[in-house]
Amino acid sequence: MAKSNFVILGGGFAGTALARRLERRLPDDWQVILVSQENCITYNPLLAEVVGASMLPGHAVAPIRQIIRRTCFYMATVTDIDLERREIHYLAESAGVLHYDRLVLACGMTVNVAALSGMAEHGLPLRTVGDALFVRNRLLVRMEQAEMQDNPERRRWLLTFIVVGGGLSGVEVAGELSDFVRSGRRYYSNIDAPDCRVILLHNGDRILPELHSVLADFALTKMKSRGIEFRLNSLVARVDDRGVELQSGERIDGGTVICAAGTAPTTLADRLDFPKQRGRIETNPDMSVPGHPEVWALGDCAMVVNAHDGQPSPPTSQFATRQAEQLAENLLRSLRGEPSVPFSYKSRGQFSTIGHQQAVAEIFGLRLSGLISQSNSPALTAASASWSPAQMWTPTVSFTDRVPAPHHQLRVHVVIRAPLMATPVSTVCTGRHRPGCPRRREGAM
Repeated sequence: MAKSNFVILGGGFAGTALARRLERRLPDDWQVILVSQENCITYNPLLAEVVGASMLPGHAVAPIRQIIRRTCFYMATVTDIDLERREIHYLAESAGVLHYDRLVLACGMTVNVAALSGMAEHGLPLRTVGDALFVRNRLLVRMEQAEMQDNPERRRWLLTFIVVGGGLSGVEVAGELSDFVRSGRRYYSNIDAPDCRVILLHNGDRILPELHSVLADFALTKMKSRGIEFRLNSLVARVDDRGVELQSGERIDGGTVICAAGTAPTTLADRLDFPKQRGRIETNPDMSVPGHPEVWALGDCAMVVNAHDGQPSPPTSQFATRQAEQLAENLLRSLRGEPSVPFSYKSRGQFSTIGHQQAVAEIFGLRLSGLISQSNSPALTAASASWSPAQMWTPTVSFTDRVPAPHHQLRVHVVIRAPLMATPVSTVCTGRHRPGCPRRREGAM
């Protein structure tokens, strides 16, 4: 007898965690099908460390096929969804059609390069491991070009790196850029310290709006002391091949511009005729889509109101995995004819590295800041102790066993509880690369 299809679109933290929970609990006449463009999860907060070469690329990804066990996995691109016929049109090696009886949208978000004029053409996004490797290679190329450059102005332009966006991603990238360039400078006899500049542009009055102002001020002070420049309340008007132009008319020239200025809906989510807020699909409190009882949405692509505080859930992996836990219960309840439960969750906290082995964190209301290293600092020990009971599960080989430093392990435990496992090179496709950049195997330089 043919089984009913429970289809999940999106192989990020939300989609993969949901598939893992459902595959063990659905009735025998149902099967879970997970469709994703890539066959691995990318832990985006660790991409900054990949850029700065403080983490190997394989440590920031985990293969989906080693996380799921009974779920049927399709590595394909969804081109259209026919809600009336309950059909999903996809493109893999060839075009195909997949019927669904229940559908979950977990398609995430993408880098919002279209928000700023010229960013798509001249800026570098940071969303995949491929993006991180491209940015790192750009840094190395710029330093090699500067080493051979006799013109001081041209050399300074090559070694000026501009980061647009002062949230968690932007601050972490700026810190890693500064460490990478300044530590590598000693190998280049023609590059002086004043030639190297890292400039962060932010449209708000303080960086790290996700964290408490005390932690943001600490991060700003520490990063300024290492020579990183900040331009707050600075709105970018356009980006070109020479740098950026602010709405005030001021120009900041630099050879590399990195986009960390927010997210935008994916093409698939944008095409769907569902009510949206800021590009995210509106849902009922139980994560069902209004007017479509067979469709649910969660993760970054969904505007899920958190019953704990009445506010929209932030688009973070921490909330995505908790939504997956609750949605799995609601979906099973719907099959049994029982009422669903609204999503409610209290955040465990946030963690941000700021470069030079320093970080700021807010965990269970406890604010931590200062040095992190492979030695056991009191702050790190306290944070690890407070968080260790919150792990979702303990696989035979954990994802964090692959992460070399304790603060990397802490970030994984604090921000997510997704089932990540060790990451063999041969089972991971590293994601989309920039046009003209050939696809490379994980770990290739």
